[in-house]
Amino acid sequence: MNSRLIIFCALSLSLAAGAGWYIINQAFDDSGASAATAAQSPPPPTVQTVNGETVVVVSRDVQRASHIEVAPLAAVSREPEVGADATVLDLQPLFDLHNRLASARADVATFTAQAASSRAQYERSRSLFADDRNISQKSLQDAQSAMQADAAKLQAAQATLGGLDGAMRQQFGDALANAAAASESKPGSQLFQRLQSGQAVVLRVTLPASFGTAPPARIAVDAPDGHAVPAQKLSASPLADPAVQGSPWLYVASVANEALPANLHTSARVPTSSQALAGLLVPERAVVWYGGQTWVYVRTAPERFTRRYVQMSNEGVVGNVGDVGAHGFMVTSGFHAGEQIVTQGAQLLLSEELKPQGIATACKDPPECDD
Repeated sequence: MNSRLIIFCALSLSLAAGAGWYIINQAFDDSGASAATAAQSPPPPTVQTVNGETVVVVSRDVQRASHIEVAPLAAVSREPEVGADATVLDLQPLFDLHNRLASARADVATFTAQAASSRAQYERSRSLFADDRNISQKSLQDAQSAMQADAAKLQAAQATLGGLDGAMRQQFGDALANAAAASESKPGSQLFQRLQSGQAVVLRVTLPASFGTAPPARIAVDAPDGHAVPAQKLSASPLADPAVQGSPWLYVASVANEALPANLHTSARVPTSSQALAGLLVPERAVVWYGGQTWVYVRTAPERFTRRYVQMSNEGVVGNVGDVGAHGFMVTSGFHAGEQIVTQGAQLLLSEELKPQGIATACKDPPECDD
């Protein structure tokens, strides 16, 4: 009996020792596998404070995996400018007036010829009547009546022509009225032909009163697709936009590659000086909004990124006035040419920077500490 007990105890001890050895080996294997896996995985992004500045540290592997891209800041220059309201005019009334003017001019030419003919006939009749009454007095009176009727018709046609010309000038200004008149003498070579064919449009631009009677000869108009369309001054506008205060002027813009439909309300960029301003161009895609302000991330080292406030110049945006345009912000301070800014992935960096750090070990006062 004692021998059996001894054998049973020996077997139990052997089994226990084997199990313990197996568990120990598995623990070492698991820890080794975890260490290997940790060695293969790149370290997660971290947030540090260096010289009072918050720095997001992102390894190169994580940058590649997150598609974080950077580009150098480029120097740009532009003329100082202000924004103005612009409206594309509906030129159909102009074309209608032009057609009526053409008809009125034809009437004037016809009645001028008739008046000249009837006057010549009257002069002949009067000479014959004076020469021993070679014609009857009734014939002389008929010639005189015809002459007077043709003169009245000519006078009415001239009044109609003058009224139509005045209406055109009151609605569209002298430049367009002269262009419409010139198109009849030189068809195919004038501004009016471009307007009729849709190759150009006319805009009423309400400039600030400070421009007075000397507006710039050239401005840029924002097309619906965000591109800037150059426009050239025509004349002062005889009509104003009742909803906009300022000095209205007419500009013409070629629209070979851009669409500016009639009655479109858009913005114009009006230069205020011929001296160009120098600055740096921050691309639109690099800008992130936080706290109601605009920021960009600058790569200060291969694996370090810092958020920096974008202080816009007084000239605002390069591209479109009033918002982030097709190109971006023009800045004159806070950055240096050639600095690497994040053009893709800036929002990811902002999320990482704002994410609570070390909640499990050092929780100061985030919402998670309330549990």
